[in-house]
Amino acid sequence: MRQTRLTWRLGVTAAVLMAGMGCSSSEQVAQAPAEAAASAPAANPNEPTLRMVEANGIKMRIAEMGKGPLVLLLHGFPESWYSWRHQLPALAQAGYHAVAPDLRGYGKSDKPEKVEDYDITKLTGDAVGLIDALGEKTAVLVGHDWGSIVAWNALLLHPTRFTGLVPMSVPYGGRASSSPMEAMKKRVGDNFFYIVYFQEPGAAEKEFDGDPRGFLSRLYLSPDSPREAPAVTDPKRAAGGWIPRMGAPKGLPPWLSQKELDYYVQEFTDAGFRGGINFYRNWHRNWETTPQLSGATIAQPVHFISGAQDGVIGRANEEQLTKMMSPVAKDLRGVTLIPGAGHWVQQEKPAETNAAILEFLKGLSGN
Repeated sequence: MRQTRLTWRLGVTAAVLMAGMGCSSSEQVAQAPAEAAASAPAANPNEPTLRMVEANGIKMRIAEMGKGPLVLLLHGFPESWYSWRHQLPALAQAGYHAVAPDLRGYGKSDKPEKVEDYDITKLTGDAVGLIDALGEKTAVLVGHDWGSIVAWNALLLHPTRFTGLVPMSVPYGGRASSSPMEAMKKRVGDNFFYIVYFQEPGAAEKEFDGDPRGFLSRLYLSPDSPREAPAVTDPKRAAGGWIPRMGAPKGLPPWLSQKELDYYVQEFTDAGFRGGINFYRNWHRNWETTPQLSGATIAQPVHFISGAQDGVIGRANEEQLTKMMSPVAKDLRGVTLIPGAGHWVQQEKPAETNAAILEFLKGLSGN
């Protein structure tokens, strides 16, 4: 999400301190026919295979390419497997089995009804369940945005199942000593802030489901993308929701074609936004149910990637981010900030992102 300095202070500072408890799964690959990969616009002549698998008690759609060590790619909000369309072929060509699921609540994956079915226990359990469903013992995790939050927690909660981590956009500095959600609400007060807005039952999904193109086209932009003036400038929540607070785009960014935007819009027209929003509705629950993560550390190699202009990191440089993450990530092998990129780094700068991921993977023993 394109974010402000307020987001850095309230949203991401809270996000990186958020933790959860996961659960493992031993589901087998479902005997479901593969979907036609041609249903998605191609970013590469070698398209991924789309199919359904069972993992952690739910059905999930995965996009996969290649053979070799397993690399799981977890997307963020509001995205899908398609966010990794540039990484899947690059990883496959380098000798990896690249798998990008629609996370629960997204795309063609199952969408449980209960809010608590989207807590960090279930989300990290899905990552473990995918490893089992694919017949593997371990995987390297790559996550962006919410996928990064899930990935950090998956390594903390299931350390034997993951051999490395590439988090993108959302760093992690350890579990907060008090509820980040409660602190966020207190600081925002009556003002609008999207994470607090998402706590209102039914409000955000009603807004976004009513105009998925308007919402997505305002989010999928670069930091310097030209916009119209926002329709709502009053900071109070009572003045309106999120869409009118974001100026409409004057055109598509160079990294996103009309066909690609259309694919995203159709996915959310079909699936709705409720599942992804429910991730946020477990913010307090995730903190409350994971006291065991206080002081927990990650021994596996970690390499952090972000767009240098991503509002989530709030102008932090490599040194500052390293200082933040190294108390938790004991084998932090680097921080890559990609110039000219904002929040959607793996789509904005795919070549640079792929190079950083592959360089990290080469350094892992056994890969």
